[in-house]
Amino acid sequence: QVQLVESGGGLVHSGGSLRLSCTVSGRTFNVYGMGWFRQAPGKEREFVSAITWNGDSTIYTDSVKGRFTISRDNSKHTVDLQMDGLKPEDTAVYYCASGRAGRADMYENYYNFWGQGTQVTVSS
Repeated sequence: QVQLVESGGGLVHSGGSLRLSCTVSGRTFNVYGMGWFRQAPGKEREFVSAITWNGDSTIYTDSVKGRFTISRDNSKHTVDLQMDGLKPEDTAVYYCASGRAGRADMYENYYNFWGQGTQVTVSS
């Protein structure tokens, strides 16, 4: 059974930092691209960032470029999202997802396994 478990969410002041981590089990990790998405209250889930199977290519949504950094450790089966310069508009539940192939992709339907999410709240 494939499981994705996120951790690292919490409450932080505007301008602060958090590091999210997602641990994957039940699946060969170093084959698939991984992504992070988020869903704010009353809004649809949106793409945040993604990384290829070997970590050599990453993509970001425009609103987080220069502030967030995605990385992965294939030996530990983890993918992290370092979030710096947090803003109140970053407040959301953050989800990690495992893709159907090795590329990084911004579309939800590319990902076939999802975590339960972790809450990030940024106060002004």
